Amino acid sequence: MTQFTDLGLIEPLLRALSHEGYERPTPIQAEAIPHALAGHDLVGAAQTGTGKTAAFALPLIQKLIERPVAPRARTIRALILAPTRELASQIEDAIRAYARHVKVTSATAFGGVSIGAQRRAILNGLDILVATPGRLLDLVGSRDLDLSRVEFLVLDEADRMLDLGFIHDLRRIANLLPAGRQSLFFSATMPPPIRELAARFLKKTPVEVAVTRVASAAETVDQSVVMVRADRKPALLAKVIGETGNGRVLVFTRTKHGADRVVKQLAGAGIDSAAIHGNKSQNQRERALDGFRDGSIRVLIATDIAARGIDVEGVELVVNYDLPNIAETYVHRIGRTGRAGAEGRAVAFCIGEEVSYLRDIERLMRRRIFELPEPEGLQVAAALSRVAVETPRADGRGRDGRGRDGRGSDPRGKDVRSHEGRGAGRPARGDAGPADGGRSRDVTRPAASDTRPARAEPRPAQKSGRRPDDNRDETKTERARSEHRHHAERTERPLGQHPPATRRRADQPVGFGELVERISEGMNGRDQGRGEQARQGRRPGL
Repeated sequence: MTQFTDLGLIEPLLRALSHEGYERPTPIQAEAIPHALAGHDLVGAAQTGTGKTAAFALPLIQKLIERPVAPRARTIRALILAPTRELASQIEDAIRAYARHVKVTSATAFGGVSIGAQRRAILNGLDILVATPGRLLDLVGSRDLDLSRVEFLVLDEADRMLDLGFIHDLRRIANLLPAGRQSLFFSATMPPPIRELAARFLKKTPVEVAVTRVASAAETVDQSVVMVRADRKPALLAKVIGETGNGRVLVFTRTKHGADRVVKQLAGAGIDSAAIHGNKSQNQRERALDGFRDGSIRVLIATDIAARGIDVEGVELVVNYDLPNIAETYVHRIGRTGRAGAEGRAVAFCIGEEVSYLRDIERLMRRRIFELPEPEGLQVAAALSRVAVETPRADGRGRDGRGRDGRGSDPRGKDVRSHEGRGAGRPARGDAGPADGGRSRDVTRPAASDTRPARAEPRPAQKSGRRPDDNRDETKTERARSEHRHHAERTERPLGQHPPATRRRADQPVGFGELVERISEGMNGRDQGRGEQARQGRRPGL
């Protein structure tokens, strides 16, 4: 069996590997390291968790120290591009660990943090810079970094770069790099766009290394899928986590808001968790990852943007809470467990709308994912935890029988208040407040628990003496005037005044607008009374 000593690595690197507890190279390391040490450009196709970081970091460090050159100010000798800040930090940590017995300088550059410290780190020059494409171009644009002396380039997780929309940045970076560099190109999948990108970065005839079937998951990952209704997902997740014991659980959602919502739902079930996604600050993300690593946080909820930076040993279970709409993303997600030959489990939740995504994943992997039955009792658990999605029925009443004016939830989980004639889920004028996106709040509305269904009342009689329910024919002019008055009542109603079709209970407080109107009516009536008294020769009372 191949040993690290068989790969041509120098003694300080072998000592560092022994210190890290690594005894034998993984297949990608055994295949890639000799070619990289020989100076060849390389394309490596291997799944996440197979040891790609050491496959390029070890030969890179060795070649730098075998040909020592003092970097010039604002220049670097080796550039490693990563798609996310978490992965960049992880790579730089690995470089520091492998280079513990040699003199190699390294730093990271990524967005989400102050650029000042990164400028100072490269001011006097560096051996290795690990960067995300966007921040790298920021440093180049501000003349804080010169790429003309790059000797080695590593592009890690190239397929993820394309998923995140970095293709234009990568093309710009390729034009800034010297042609004589050595390039190492790694990707978990190799679709045609990735090969086109590789051709742009690899100037020499590259050596291709593939240690596993492209787009297949690690064989040590036990995969399964549960067909489940959307409203039962939170209860199913709580049950799955509860059966995992004390092992680490990584849960993937499709959106950032979905990740935060899952954290709240698990908290309601008595399960502590943390979320990591693009809306979190760098400090929040690092605290969550550190807690996940040291075991203080057992359940981590993540979006795909953070998937590549989570290199944590002992992830027992990966849950695809939402199936990804890109099949390759599924491979990246479950690659967080079963790493380096260890066993792991991956469970996917699939609702009806996601069946097509599941079939795409199975076609990509060329295998069927084992389907598990939905556990019993989820319906009751979902009802008890109040996570069921409320949707209005055709008769205007919710699943629990509440009327249109009762509180409910739309399929997105937001509280809504339905009203006759205004459409389900849309608040009436003056009902919405800052909490639900409305422009104003009706201070006269009673508490939600005291709300009664509103009943339509006849519209007040018009000045012409005709009643609203009078069925006599109207002329076009009269109808136009009536519609104009009706429109004015709807659009010019004072703030806080209820619409004419809403009956107010006797104990309901009066709004400010209606109070002004009542005072005005009283003053007008008093003035009219004084005028009548004056015409009769009497002195009006005070």
